[in-house]
Amino acid sequence: MSADPIAASNALDRVLVLEMVRVTEAAAIAAARLVGRGDEKAADAAAVEAMRAAFNELEFDGTVVIGEGERDEAPMLYIGEKVGRGGEGAPRIDIALDPLEGTTLTAKASPNALAVLAIAEEGGLLNAPDVYMDKLAIGPGFEPGLVGLDKSPTQNVEALAKAKGVDPHEIVVCVLDRPRHEAIISELRAIGCGVHLIPDGDVAGVIAVTNPETTIDMYMGQGGAPEGVLAAAALRCVGGQFEGRLVFRNDDERARAAKWGVTDLERIYTLDDLVKGDAIFAATGVTDGSLLGGVKHRKGAITTDSVVMRASSRTVRWVKGEHRR
Repeated sequence: MSADPIAASNALDRVLVLEMVRVTEAAAIAAARLVGRGDEKAADAAAVEAMRAAFNELEFDGTVVIGEGERDEAPMLYIGEKVGRGGEGAPRIDIALDPLEGTTLTAKASPNALAVLAIAEEGGLLNAPDVYMDKLAIGPGFEPGLVGLDKSPTQNVEALAKAKGVDPHEIVVCVLDRPRHEAIISELRAIGCGVHLIPDGDVAGVIAVTNPETTIDMYMGQGGAPEGVLAAAALRCVGGQFEGRLVFRNDDERARAAKWGVTDLERIYTLDDLVKGDAIFAATGVTDGSLLGGVKHRKGAITTDSVVMRASSRTVRWVKGEHRR
């Protein structure tokens, strides 16, 4: 990412950082009531409704630019939906969100389900169509352009290993466990590096490269483009490198891209292309995971575990919430 400092946004100053945590907390608590119940749609719907209600208590003029889908697909938090109280002089904010990142994880009570959002000033987030995206991410502290989607998995691992001063077999790469990644996984294992497979939740997978405690050095593979923008917002806040390239499987997806103004179908997007200017990223754990603990029901209270980050200040706040009944 760019080494230049990121100017603070006056608009985001008026949307308190902790208010974003309250929004993700509300979604996570609602979804957590359905952990392990086997009903993905019900869990997602609960998170969506709670997040929308929390947004509409805030004094801002928000537009969902990455959401649950287009209006005919999603009754709430669809792309283009207006949220917040609005009003004269209210800051205009673009929002990327996933009220429940990991619907299957929640239904099965598996790790790493999150309620996630990112905000920026109007025009600050890429309007990514709901298609797949090739993604590559590493943590902060490396020369820009060290890795890239125009290089092979082997070349990227070798470049990162050299920069870290270690052998390739000491590098751990996080990859979504999908049939489409069989060739990547085989190549990575052939050079001896570790492959950390995850069943879902690639936002958490990308963010894991910024936290040494996860032992994950690189994220690689194909996942949803909206989740790519959310993950890029987090990396913009804490540092790191990210590249994304949209993947179009048919004419319908190419037409969807054109609708959102995407004309260069082969473009490789950098962190600064996906998230411009100041940004705030917030997430609350629904189930326990490598990044955050899940929602816990205690006697007389519900506890939550959240993280909130801001790009201009490079601050990361870990928030333990206790919601008394």
